[in-house]
Amino acid sequence: QVQVVESGGGLVQAGGSLRLSCAASGRTFSSYAVGWSRQAPGKEREFVASISWSGASTYYADSVKGRFTISRDNAKNTVYLQMDSLKPEDTAVYYCAPRSRPGNGLGFPYEYDYWGQGTQVTVSS
Repeated sequence: QVQVVESGGGLVQAGGSLRLSCAASGRTFSSYAVGWSRQAPGKEREFVASISWSGASTYYADSVKGRFTISRDNAKNTVYLQMDSLKPEDTAVYYCAPRSRPGNGLGFPYEYDYWGQGTQVTVSS
């Protein structure tokens, strides 16, 4: 099975930017769509963004659309989440995971099951 490690989180002021990285370990996820989710204390987990294996298709939740950009570099076996115009509401632990099966599509949020340990993002006001 593919395992992932998230990195790049930290403390940033509102309006600032961060870039998160999701690196595969053990096996490549180049043939899988990859997604990002987040969870803040006391809140339900939210599916944030996803990208197809080729990078041709992407999905964004309404809450981050226009501010976040997902991309991937299959040669480096890494997926990125560029986060711009950050808001305090973006404070959460961010996780990534490959889709549960290979394929050309993005699938649905429930098809992303193998989440990593997460990286903390804190946005101050």
